[in-house]
Amino acid sequence: MKFGIIREGKNPPDKRVPLSPQQCLQLLNQYPNLEIAVQPSPIRCFPDAEYAEAGLNLQEDLSDCDVLLGVKEVPVAMLIPNKSYLFFSHTYKKQAYNRDLLRAILDKKIRLIDYEMLKDISGKRLLGFGRYAGIVGAYNGFRAYGKLSGEYELKAAHECKDRRELEHELVKVRLPQNFRIALTGAGKVAGGAMEILSALKITQVYPDEFVREDFNKEVVYTQLNVQDYFKRQDGKPFIRKDFYQDNQGYESNFLPFAEHADMYIACHYWSEGSPLIFSRAEARDPRFNIKLVADISCDIDGPVASTIRPSTIADPFYAYDPQTEKEVAFGTSGSIAVSAVDNLPGELPRDASEDFGNELIKNIIPHFFNGDPQGILAKASETELNGKLSSYFAYLKDYVA
Repeated sequence: MKFGIIREGKNPPDKRVPLSPQQCLQLLNQYPNLEIAVQPSPIRCFPDAEYAEAGLNLQEDLSDCDVLLGVKEVPVAMLIPNKSYLFFSHTYKKQAYNRDLLRAILDKKIRLIDYEMLKDISGKRLLGFGRYAGIVGAYNGFRAYGKLSGEYELKAAHECKDRRELEHELVKVRLPQNFRIALTGAGKVAGGAMEILSALKITQVYPDEFVREDFNKEVVYTQLNVQDYFKRQDGKPFIRKDFYQDNQGYESNFLPFAEHADMYIACHYWSEGSPLIFSRAEARDPRFNIKLVADISCDIDGPVASTIRPSTIADPFYAYDPQTEKEVAFGTSGSIAVSAVDNLPGELPRDASEDFGNELIKNIIPHFFNGDPQGILAKASETELNGKLSSYFAYLKDYVA
């Protein structure tokens, strides 16, 4: 079997890779019958020279490869017919902007294995860039607070060579006494954000303590799960399983935490139709105390009222005026500062790529060589080499048509 690492072709350019040079060597040692070729790229976070120094073949034409691995969507013109591809296609939710991409994949008889669809038998995702989204997103939040308060200045994450340099920047952070942070979410994104909070030596407290106790001038944070920031409208006990089966009849319970929080780090997963975490009306409530939102989840006009647009790596911060419900200049009095970059792992591409590659090697690659007994690859294949949708993604038929 021969793998090919493709050159990223989507604009804006993405420097991440699915496998680093050393990870390629690890796979070649692990699987004697495997070959790996690397398509040259001028933008990759691991330069061509590093792959060449590792003894890997650099070749422009990857048509002799069986499996092609990328990161972002592959431009239609770059697709090679009759191959298996792995990348983030952003099609399984019927995203209109990628309909033509899926049509081209079917037309070219390509097997598309979507990274987001690779799950274990319990339905848990096996890989992604969520951890580094959390790490960079939380860092950006503290960078924004330094800019807002004027107390310190952090280097932009993408200006740091790696995570080690990023964490070294954190020694500059100066927070006021009794500063409180609320964080929503419990997955890999939240875990990454909490790594930054841990590096800052910020104390974690229980949600009920957060709203009830005085922490004697200590900086603290609390992690809120879905049962903390939502409640049943009928007053009955919250049962997570029931909520995930049907989220109607629930409403936000976030205001008690917003009343005591200075900063909010949003790491939750939110699905269309779920209750809002805080509405525009709640953002105007006199009790609402949050001055800064680091929205890593970045659902636009969704559960976090202040996130009215995504920001960019080049221009990561803006502000939301709760009274006018409009964007205003960062630092405007009475506004909520917002950090909502929607491509966070791209700011630390080497670290994020290595983390992703480790998961790929551990959780996915073995199934190409063991017959895929659990159907991990099969259930993530949106299309088949015969030019048809797989049975698992038959619901996309109308979308493609």
